Amino acid sequence: MFDDETMDDFLHLLRALVREPSVVGMEDAFFRVLRRELEEFNVTVSRYHGLLVAQGDDPESSFLSAHIDRHGLMCTGPNEFQYAAFIAGNRGELNGDSISEQFMELIAGRFRGQRVQAHTPYAGSYLGQGTITESYICPRRKNLIFELSGLDFLQPGTPVSFLDRLKEKDDLISAQLDNVISVAMLIELIRMGYRGTAMFTAGEEAGRSWRFAAEWFQRHNLTTNRFIVLDTSPFPLVADLSLQDVVLRHRDSNAEFDKTLTAEVQSTCDLLGVTYRYKDVYIEELNRTREKPMSIGRTELGRLITATDGAISGTTLQLPTCSYHTQTETARLSNIRAMMRLLCEITHTG
Repeated sequence: MFDDETMDDFLHLLRALVREPSVVGMEDAFFRVLRRELEEFNVTVSRYHGLLVAQGDDPESSFLSAHIDRHGLMCTGPNEFQYAAFIAGNRGELNGDSISEQFMELIAGRFRGQRVQAHTPYAGSYLGQGTITESYICPRRKNLIFELSGLDFLQPGTPVSFLDRLKEKDDLISAQLDNVISVAMLIELIRMGYRGTAMFTAGEEAGRSWRFAAEWFQRHNLTTNRFIVLDTSPFPLVADLSLQDVVLRHRDSNAEFDKTLTAEVQSTCDLLGVTYRYKDVYIEELNRTREKPMSIGRTELGRLITATDGAISGTTLQLPTCSYHTQTETARLSNIRAMMRLLCEITHTG
């Protein structure tokens, strides 16, 4: 049961995880942190390329996934820094219709004055701190370019993460919550006795995480239509967060999700009194009033369904947040409680 004491444990874990760097494409240090955390529990932990898997004593009863990467910068030349998710090596996965890409122009100016820290790519050892003095979109490279003070000694390939701390006020918490809050939820579920399979994938912000999940299922000759991917879902205002506890989807830009599992999640919401909104329907309704339509987004699950011709399918369960992809991304504690209650009921945990 996810009660006040469990929430305290969850927030303690989240505070610690938020402080650990996990820049997209350079997540090795966070994988080690995650493994140490999971090995405290009665699960079998296995590390693969781009993936860490924790399995309980009934591993095929349920499959859940969370992404471990977060946005940050990479040093790409002498005192030159680019948004890590969109550097040239990743652009083959991006074609303009992801939420992240459409948000790039909106968030370009939000980073001035942000403190950042550099660390070694694999060990995660601290190298120093600096401050973002300017950020802008380069029209030729089609990427966010950052000017920093204090880190001009860094070599190309060095990750730079946003200096982040969890802030708590009333019913709200804020930090760079995407994707670390999903990781914390999944760890908390394991602590509560989750018996199925939990997958932690790298590279989601660069559109690569589905490959690591697909390879794991193929490696073990497994198929399922009950794969649930945890994530956050952005809304414009704090006031929007109280309009639903969780966000569901029928589909994304790539594929339709499993109708049976999606309906089951909705029925469980109704049973528990958890309020929900379908994000694809919400965006389609908004687009009727917009001159330039928004994308309904591309998810790890949609890519996975398409790539496996439906052999791996399921649905998503998302936490509503606002100030997406910033260090003030905000969520409601009451929504977190509702989402955890829902996860416990769906997976028969606790």
